[in-house]
Amino acid sequence: MYSFMGGGLFCAGVGNILLVISTATDYWIQYRQSSSYMHQGLWRYCVPGKCMTYTDSIAYWDATRAFMILAVLACFFGIIIGVMAFINYSSFNGFDKIFAAGILYFISCFFVLLAMAVYTGMTVNYYGKRYGNWRFSWSYIMGWVSVVLTFFSGIFYMCAYRMYEPRGSMSR
Repeated sequence: MYSFMGGGLFCAGVGNILLVISTATDYWIQYRQSSSYMHQGLWRYCVPGKCMTYTDSIAYWDATRAFMILAVLACFFGIIIGVMAFINYSSFNGFDKIFAAGILYFISCFFVLLAMAVYTGMTVNYYGKRYGNWRFSWSYIMGWVSVVLTFFSGIFYMCAYRMYEPRGSMSR
């Protein structure tokens, strides 16, 4: 049980770090325009020599930002509850901490998956038609890696919950 929780905490910790880095950095896509490379993230875009914040509110950027922030928060609270379950913290005995942490990791995975799907769909639709020389960059890739890590965190914690679950409660 503790090996599953340890693996889940490791995946969640790395996944949450990647989520924060992915959300905060400006390398979601790179494209070439007028013989120079530019890049943009969720919060600002950069041309050679300077970066500017977005002044307009575009729905898919706002949705991606919101889902990424919700994913970071769900994963963070999952880590806190997961650590409490790992060290057998006795407060909050009214709910199962192992199960709650696993559910929070799956919720985080769902939010980041929604963010990545919205961003991917809209970006491919927009940039694919207008620019020939563009690509997704490392911040975007970190977002997809965090999907996998938060998913496996949830799997590990659900396996730990299954091992912890009292046997014989459904014996009739």
